[in-house]
Amino acid sequence: MSFPNKKELDQMRKKLENAEPVRLLPKDASNVDKLKFSLCKEIIIYLKIHKTTQVELANILEIDPARLSEIVKYKIDLFTVDRLLSLVEKLNPSIKVTVA
Repeated sequence: MSFPNKKELDQMRKKLENAEPVRLLPKDASNVDKLKFSLCKEIIIYLKIHKTTQVELANILEIDPARLSEIVKYKIDLFTVDRLLSLVEKLNPSIKVTVA
């Protein structure tokens, strides 16, 4: 695998120019926010493992693709724990959630 040429780099930069960054979890995050972050991560893992698109996964979860995009960007403040958990349970009904 070689390093991308200038044209490829320019194309990547153009695509990323207006991309919204993924949010990170602050060090002092509450346990609720840590749980929400973890639930979002479970959905993203499913997306990657099953090599599906966000639109396809939104259809599976019966949510608007824009809402799934918010999950993928870890916009945890827009969701409740029970909403995220219900979505994760659709993907993995046997999931076990523990609070430490």
